[in-house]
Amino acid sequence: MSTSSTELPGAGATAGPGVLETRLTNLSREAFARDIWARTALLTHRASDFSDLFSAEDVDELISRRGLRTPFLRVAKEGATLPDSSFTSSGGVGATISDQLDDTALWRAFADGSTLVLQALQRTWQPVADFSARLSTELGHPVQANAYVTPPQNHGFDDHYDVHDVFVLQIEGTKLWLVHEPVHSDPLPDQPWTDHRSAVARAAKSTPYIDTVLEPGDVLYLPRGWLHGAQAQGEVSIHLTLGIHSWTRYALAEQLARSALAVLREDPQMRQTLPLGVDGPAGEIDIVRERLVAAVTEADSAPLFHRTRRGHGRPAPLGPLAQFRAVDGLGPDSRVRLREALEARLEGARLTTRVGWLDFPETDLPSLTCVLDGEVHTAGDLGVRLVERLLRAGVLVPAER
Repeated sequence: MSTSSTELPGAGATAGPGVLETRLTNLSREAFARDIWARTALLTHRASDFSDLFSAEDVDELISRRGLRTPFLRVAKEGATLPDSSFTSSGGVGATISDQLDDTALWRAFADGSTLVLQALQRTWQPVADFSARLSTELGHPVQANAYVTPPQNHGFDDHYDVHDVFVLQIEGTKLWLVHEPVHSDPLPDQPWTDHRSAVARAAKSTPYIDTVLEPGDVLYLPRGWLHGAQAQGEVSIHLTLGIHSWTRYALAEQLARSALAVLREDPQMRQTLPLGVDGPAGEIDIVRERLVAAVTEADSAPLFHRTRRGHGRPAPLGPLAQFRAVDGLGPDSRVRLREALEARLEGARLTTRVGWLDFPETDLPSLTCVLDGEVHTAGDLGVRLVERLLRAGVLVPAER
């Protein structure tokens, strides 16, 4: 039995030009990776038409008709975030949960100069969700999508930096952006800009690295740590921010340390109690250090890393009724495909995905490897029994004809 690991579709870059180069940067993926990624800011004018992703009408639809709850929306004014209670209420009979968006309260806040922030659109708006999933697959890092809706001549947040990379897509209106180089490069998630508030304030007064007005179709890329502030101009501004929650070497070190500690848990000597009356830990530290170095050397952190990575995203949507029809009507001519964004990996005879893991007999592995190429296949070619199992597990979905 093979013990090798196979990275499968949905876990890395796709073949051919993707949304990174065709809609966001006008650069090849290779050029962006070499010259821009995590290194410097990039401004791309007239990168694409984003009207297929989001619009003012979509903002109104989400706020007034979808029954959204917090935290899918924040409201900010002059650098401060308003309390949720100021724009939420009960939905009435049959929907009495009290933290649903109150469209009247939100209209009043917006008219008073507040910025509306629709958060996690990769969960609530399909065009943005599909786009974010494609970008995440291409980059190999999780992507979150927020929309910022700012009234004329207002700004929602003070100059700051983010602890994740961002692509800013201007949707409607215009917005002035001032971008400065980092005061703390490559910040980790627990190193927010407020830890460097004074340095950020001083840097924001210096000559900006980028001083531009974004118009519809423009894209701004900012690596984590780059300072930015923005203000709407003479009309309502809507922009999408695609936040790239980058994996770092520090994150890999965390996975390696956890794997090493798991090894040490099985070491009888490491589980021993320290001596009675020990005056200091010096001698014990030497023993622990020696064992820890050995455990780090021996530990295989890859399974933990991939498990953590799978947990930072979601597979493509799955319709229970469509899935039921696919299973109920399954036959040799049924067409199926791999569910997208599964982060599927075949490790020996075990398939691990974002929806769980499955073990298979050796006889199924050739067909399993075939179906995991991401192409459309018929159940007869793969084996009806195997396809039924994968459909029931949510790994395969019916393919459109």
